[in-house]
Amino acid sequence: MQSPRITHLLSTLSTEGLADFWDTTGTPLIEPAGDGQLLVTFLWRGEAASTRVFWGFEIPLERVPGTDLWHGSRAMPPHARTVYCLAHGEAETLPLDLSGTGPTHIDLANPHRMHFPRDPADPDDRDVWASVLELPEAPPEPWTAPRPGVPAGELTEVVLPGLALGGPRPVTVYRPAGTPAEGLPVLVVFDGYLARHVLRVPTILDNLIADGRIPPTVALFVSSFEKTRSADLSPTRPIHAFVEHELVPWARTQLGAGRSREANLIAGVSRGGLAAAYVGLCAHEMFGGVLAQSGSFWWPEPADGEPGWLIRQITRYPRADLRFFLDVGTWETTAGPGGAPDQVSVVRQMRDALRGHGYPVEYLEYAGGHDYVNWRRTFADGLLALHR
Repeated sequence: MQSPRITHLLSTLSTEGLADFWDTTGTPLIEPAGDGQLLVTFLWRGEAASTRVFWGFEIPLERVPGTDLWHGSRAMPPHARTVYCLAHGEAETLPLDLSGTGPTHIDLANPHRMHFPRDPADPDDRDVWASVLELPEAPPEPWTAPRPGVPAGELTEVVLPGLALGGPRPVTVYRPAGTPAEGLPVLVVFDGYLARHVLRVPTILDNLIADGRIPPTVALFVSSFEKTRSADLSPTRPIHAFVEHELVPWARTQLGAGRSREANLIAGVSRGGLAAAYVGLCAHEMFGGVLAQSGSFWWPEPADGEPGWLIRQITRYPRADLRFFLDVGTWETTAGPGGAPDQVSVVRQMRDALRGHGYPVEYLEYAGGHDYVNWRRTFADGLLALHR
């Protein structure tokens, strides 16, 4: 389906008309598509062998003959939100800056952007950027911005030995404002640096606690480094041992927090969601709930074994006293690493396996991709569901 505005432009194409069109058109173009959908058209001007919209979804762009204008359209639900960039050739990384140049780059004509800051403690990490697509009926984000009169919690950096993980592990501790940590539950969050700076979890906690929607909570943000993240967050003994024998005991001993199992939660996104579900099941005497966002339940890759290992484990053990919140984007339909099943399929399978074994599961699908712009909103949904 082609944008009516592009069709009109092509029918009256001239150098002056193209310049006027570009000067007066923001991107992406949003037009009615019928059946309650919107037609979203992405535009770019430049020289390239090929161009596509990439990341949360893929749309090839077509060049208007005799011009440097590229365009591509797709019908989308009006409540969609996701991130994207423009990619040329086979490039598959997010942009490193805001220049609008390079093998992948932001959409310069779209002022809405998302920054993924580099973790200064990780020598292999780097800043990346993405453009944000937010359609008119995208769900509100009531908990992610600081509110006047709501004090911010205290953040403290510590380093634990990390013996099970092969070396020291940075952990950032969040304590709610004006509340001693003694006797509070803990929330363990993997990918701690991005959880703090992109998911905005400290601000979400400030707001939910101040509004009385969740109890005061101590959060433990566990960092992983670029080189070891996949190994750290695999559903294997090291991450379980670190959380059960080092992290939570440290919180109990040093902070007096996390002693009551039922209110303790463990959370993660993508690979971190896989690890959160695994550790929650293994250490169910320490946790009452799991928040797994777009969990990588396809693990392992086909070359390393039969995919879906954790899903198959659910029915092999007695049901624990544990509740779950799972979410996934409806656009997460690309095959996983090495030809593993796609994310939507495996998250649905995990939901069904858990429910079939008697676990309470709150489940959410959103119109979007595998991205932090959705997870930062649904993180609050997950906390509210697990504290019901």
